[in-house]
Amino acid sequence: MNPLPPEIARRTFLKRTGINLGGMALASLLHQSSALGAPRPRFADDRWQGVIQPLHFPPRAKRVIWLYMAGGMTHLDTFDYKPKLEELHGKPMPESFTAGQQIAQLQGQQLNCFAPQHPFRKWGKSGQEIAEIWPQLAEKCADDICIVRSLHTDAINHDPAHTFMNTGTMNAGRPAMGSWLLYGLGSESDSLPGFVVMVSTGKFGQKQPIAARQWHSGFLPGQFQGVEFRSTGDPVLYAGNPAGVSQSQQRDVVSAVRRLNELANRRLDDPEITTRISQYELAFRMQTSVPDLMDIRNEPQHVLDLYGTKGGDGSFASNCLLARRLAERGVRFIQLYHRDWDHHGAVKSHSAGTAAEVDQGVAALLTDLKQRDMLNDTIVVFGSEFGRTPMAQGDGRDHHLAGFTMWFAGGGFKPGFSYGATDELGYHAVENRVSVHDVHATLLHLLGIDHARFTYKFQGLDSRLTGVEAANVRHELLS
Repeated sequence: MNPLPPEIARRTFLKRTGINLGGMALASLLHQSSALGAPRPRFADDRWQGVIQPLHFPPRAKRVIWLYMAGGMTHLDTFDYKPKLEELHGKPMPESFTAGQQIAQLQGQQLNCFAPQHPFRKWGKSGQEIAEIWPQLAEKCADDICIVRSLHTDAINHDPAHTFMNTGTMNAGRPAMGSWLLYGLGSESDSLPGFVVMVSTGKFGQKQPIAARQWHSGFLPGQFQGVEFRSTGDPVLYAGNPAGVSQSQQRDVVSAVRRLNELANRRLDDPEITTRISQYELAFRMQTSVPDLMDIRNEPQHVLDLYGTKGGDGSFASNCLLARRLAERGVRFIQLYHRDWDHHGAVKSHSAGTAAEVDQGVAALLTDLKQRDMLNDTIVVFGSEFGRTPMAQGDGRDHHLAGFTMWFAGGGFKPGFSYGATDELGYHAVENRVSVHDVHATLLHLLGIDHARFTYKFQGLDSRLTGVEAANVRHELLS
């Protein structure tokens, strides 16, 4: 009898054998080819019933569309009207608000109050107070959204604030929320990534970069990483076959590479090889699914008119239309970044201009989802990494972490509802304060997951999206 190779100890042999047997059983249950020992979602959906533990709660939602207003949207000129700030315009900011507070570039400068730059009105039957720079969102959807005006965060600069909002910590290397959801719930699509990101760029504010680590899988297996689709041209590079290569020939190549990777994995037991196998298979299926996704010729003209786009132009509205199409195809987490909200100067004209870039697409997405009876099980999130100061920075506003606004729609959130408040000048969140971890905990709850029990073992610790700090599900926001 030939001895085992020297690098395989008894414990390793038993571990690998167990993984392989489990993988084969899973492949049999799924009736599809599956990498042996492939990482799999923790919780059950229709395809995984009886294989993986059930969800902690009955889910209200199946998917998330996160509309990320990158750069720091000014809450004071959009969704949080402060008449007292208007009254004190140009006068010194009371020191009682700012003494000892963390301020970005304004530290040590004369701090003067800066009034709301746009008129506000009450909209809809619910009387939601929204600035007039959102005519379509306010007119069509005020009674559909849940506005939370008492957010606060821990980060004062863009990149760590993005990282905190996406991963629950300012430290790089942690999984994004989309990766957590894909790990926990899996994807309903076999032919598209379960976590898709798209980025659009406007014409007004400073364009802060969005690093790919904002949709990275961190310490989770690589197959749960987000995939960025480009807004113009080919959404995924090299998805098409090279000239002269047929689909069957490409299938032969992918199958041969798979077999080689499986041989290597039996020897090395490397989870990243498993990821590579699954990603090759997904890429092959995407050669058909992505062109179908991008082909909007079957969309009725009234839908294109609703969004105000013909598609493929790189606009936020075009990405909103694609988000709906991705949601229909079973993508679990869709994140749209719009890079145009960093208004250190000319905040009046720039906030109006950026809102105009976004307004129709947002209203169209909510209306479209509602008409298709998809808003009930789709959570739409709208917000930035932080807010903007009530003090002037020339004719703009600086970064602000102590109070800002986000809104939510669908998926179990209470429609036509306002919650929380900042103080009379919009500086501190003072009423029903909501943390970033509270947001994550509440979203997970609506998806059927208890944030405190949703963990992944990393470096000997049970790590979770909401960290070790206190996080609360905000049941008051739920219908």
